[in-house]
Amino acid sequence: MVGVTDTISAPFGLLATAMITPFTSSGEVDHDTAWRLARHLSDQGTDTLVVTGTTGESPTLSDDEKVALYRTVVEAVKEKDTLVIAGTGTYDTRHSVEMTERAAETGVDGVLAVAPYYNKPSQAGLVAHFSAIADVGVPVMLYNIPGRTGSLIEVETLATMSSHPQVVAVKDAVLDLEFTSATIKRVPSLPVYSGQDTFTLPMLSVGAVGVVSVVAHLAGRVIKAMIKAAQSGDWPEARRLHYELMPLCEACFLETNPTPVKGAMNSFWEPVGDVRLPLVAASDDTLAAIEKALGALQGL
Repeated sequence: MVGVTDTISAPFGLLATAMITPFTSSGEVDHDTAWRLARHLSDQGTDTLVVTGTTGESPTLSDDEKVALYRTVVEAVKEKDTLVIAGTGTYDTRHSVEMTERAAETGVDGVLAVAPYYNKPSQAGLVAHFSAIADVGVPVMLYNIPGRTGSLIEVETLATMSSHPQVVAVKDAVLDLEFTSATIKRVPSLPVYSGQDTFTLPMLSVGAVGVVSVVAHLAGRVIKAMIKAAQSGDWPEARRLHYELMPLCEACFLETNPTPVKGAMNSFWEPVGDVRLPLVAASDDTLAAIEKALGALQGL
């Protein structure tokens, strides 16, 4: 069993950022801003960029838009020590495999494969689905988020999938520390990444290796410092940073992700455009809460 002070491989580093997708004023993918954003996030401590996940508004992007975005982000960070993961999982196995193949051609370092949503396959179906994606030959991070998909990848299914040489990690957004603990105890060789910013430190305490973060758009260096403090055994410092980050983490999820963080980047970084329908722009109250939390963040 992996203990809280043990170290296992973190194939995508300590901090992965679920990157938003910038849009122009006319609603098209803004590749120039995406290139700058990828570089900015890398400079702020991001080890891996996760492109076209839900935070990147994948449900509203066409396949061609996604592939073009992969090329832009790979190009942006090719000279940096930053990896790129493409969100290629859907509720259609054939489509997921096709997108994984197309993503691989752009030079990404891995793919994110979410549990199929809406059709709620059995555990045997999940194994067959993920195996088909992994058989493409690109490293796979499984994504367990039953609150969005309605389908839980059970611990034994994770154990089964861990035997595939291309399944290298899992993003755990189950929001249940008992489940996370059971996963790490049963499958200690499968690196677990927190899939929820507020759960990062608690999950690190039971053996997770890092986070796939939304809030890293605004506080990447502080999140990275918190993870490093925990992994070095400096729990008082890790807790200090955790509690400093909490108001910002909470504010960034006052509305459906990525609405708040995209609005915040428009306000506090540079224009990244609106969210696409059916999402709508963040409220003034949400943006005010984020601004207040940022102002109170002392960080390092």
